[in-house]
Amino acid sequence: MRHDYSSVKNIYIICGKTDMRKGIDGLATLIQDAFELDPYGNSTFLFSGWSKDRYKCLYFDGDSLAML
Repeated sequence: MRHDYSSVKNIYIICGKTDMRKGIDGLATLIQDAFELDPYGNSTFLFSGWSKDRYKCLYFDGDSLAML
């Protein structure tokens, strides 16, 4: 999947240790409940786990959420 990410308005880096077993729905719920942000907006969310060499990125491409 190739996508132009230059139009992303905000990039949020979620500090702390996130459970990397969570999927798209779990991370979207975390964004809505804990941070009161809209996961379906023009934003990218970066999550890190317990291991500092693993990250997940959640992005709404206009059609659905994508996890990178």
